[in-house]
Amino acid sequence: MNQAAAEPEYDDTAIRFLEALWGDGYLSPGGPEEVDRVIAGLPLAGKRVLDIGCGAGGVTLHLAASHGAGHATGYDVELPVIAAARQRARKAGLSDRLDFVHGPPGPLPFADDSFDVVFSKDAMLHVPDKDALFAEIFRVLKPGGALAASDWLIGHDSEPSTDMKAYVAAEGLSFSMASPDRYRLAMERAGFEDIVLTDRNGWYRETARGELERLKGPLYEAVSRTVGKEYVDKNIRTWEAMQKVLDSGEHRPTHLRARKPDR
Repeated sequence: MNQAAAEPEYDDTAIRFLEALWGDGYLSPGGPEEVDRVIAGLPLAGKRVLDIGCGAGGVTLHLAASHGAGHATGYDVELPVIAAARQRARKAGLSDRLDFVHGPPGPLPFADDSFDVVFSKDAMLHVPDKDALFAEIFRVLKPGGALAASDWLIGHDSEPSTDMKAYVAAEGLSFSMASPDRYRLAMERAGFEDIVLTDRNGWYRETARGELERLKGPLYEAVSRTVGKEYVDKNIRTWEAMQKVLDSGEHRPTHLRARKPDR
């Protein structure tokens, strides 16, 4: 799994801004309701769960507190979000069932066959090498284990449109988006079975429109007091750029589900 080392992309300012928009501990859209959709029908009670790209820990806590995961490990390459997640776990009194691991980009720092379930929420787009990513997820899953994730995909593997390039530039993040076909191929090459991809463009297209309206309206003054008007204005421009590629269908948020075969 290869990702260039860099200064943190999700610093304290980014964390405060995204939590104001998406909820305490959440750095991607949809809150606990969207997490519940990603794992729908997948029993977590008593299971060992890995949350890849755990961010500020809201999802990892939810998997333990609301879904009964026996032990959940959050993993992220960015130290500021790991620090925030550890603090959140302590405050929630869940430190005995949660741990948060910070590590450099590359192979996952876990033994083979360690987890019953691997979860990820809108984080895999930061990893350029999808084959290496899914091979690592396959490796750390126990036989019969499940992958349940969502990620931000692009509708094709051709040259991105001018609008998509403008959106990615506005984000200023290390996006390495790929198509549903490319994700499916990487999952198949890793050895996964029962692969299901569920398109979520329609949901986020309308959700993002509402987020933009909130940023311009009722949230503007309160969030500006927290992170500054310049930061909010920049993100309003980013949301406007994102809305174009959501409306065109080029930006395709997608749920992923697959299973590692039993031995």
